[in-house]
Amino acid sequence: MDQGPRSIRYPHETAPEFGVPVEVADGVMWLRLPLPMALDHVNIYALDDGDSWTLVDTGLAWPRGQAMLDAALEGPLGGKPVARVLVTHHHPDHIGLAGGFQARGAELLTTRTAYLMARMLSLDVQERPVPEALEFYRSAGAAPEVMEQRARERPFNFADVIAPLALGYTRITEGDRLRIGGRTWRVRIGHGHAPEHATLWSEDDDLILGGDQLLPSISPNLGVYPTEPGADPVADWLASCRAFQPLAREEHFVLPGHKLPFAGLPTRLEQMIENHISALDRLESHLATPAAAGDCFLPIFKRQIGGGEYGLALVEAVAHCQHLYLAGRARRVRRDDGAWLYEKK
Repeated sequence: MDQGPRSIRYPHETAPEFGVPVEVADGVMWLRLPLPMALDHVNIYALDDGDSWTLVDTGLAWPRGQAMLDAALEGPLGGKPVARVLVTHHHPDHIGLAGGFQARGAELLTTRTAYLMARMLSLDVQERPVPEALEFYRSAGAAPEVMEQRARERPFNFADVIAPLALGYTRITEGDRLRIGGRTWRVRIGHGHAPEHATLWSEDDDLILGGDQLLPSISPNLGVYPTEPGADPVADWLASCRAFQPLAREEHFVLPGHKLPFAGLPTRLEQMIENHISALDRLESHLATPAAAGDCFLPIFKRQIGGGEYGLALVEAVAHCQHLYLAGRARRVRRDDGAWLYEKK
């Protein structure tokens, strides 16, 4: 879901070329790495610790991204080793290369849930979808052709796109203070896009490392997945945005996981809350006629969705329908084919 910027400000009008580090703040280098998907990039940050670097997120483990990051470290970043990798959350475009740095002696810092989710998913290699996964997509009302394709194809596996994670990591949690790159950072945890998503707020200046929790112009995916089919990530997301509001200042400079670094965080938090409240209201009106989650793309996203975006749209549609159900704003019944039909109360 895209929203145009209102009072959001972008000190850098354009992004750097893929793999070319740019100093975005004193001692903080911004690298943009490519992704082989619709969202074609991820931002990672190298923080200067003097004789080594701390990387915040790593990009996906695939040859093009790996080569660009290696070239940046060996060239523009001076050949200094990466001593620490801090991963904001468990998604593969952020933790993908962390295991490779662990193998070279780097310390991995992340939240407990991020580490355990990534390690569990990377070890759970499936050649065909398990019955629980097929049942989940059936209950979501996935299109018949999608169900047929999923049933016969090898599913997405974390192990295909992340380097093996070593056994062991350093846990970070809400309120921790970390000394990285000449600054003291306070850890603030958000939820919704990913469980226990870490953001870092500098106590020495106005910098924030926002990961995917604090993005400037797109809303990160809030999805329900077969691993936790009863989750309510929309409620988690709204609660996290509201918890950040008392901390946010206009002068904060947010370094996000995607898109451009920005200022105007108070306004952006309001936008992120309103974005989903409006989507829920549109969905509730749409459910005057019972519908499965797979039939609700238009009221949620204001457009129909297919192709490579279908899977992410489906899990987000489930999240919004399920939120209305759990909040008592909708009821649901099973359709003959196993799909949940949601209806406004």
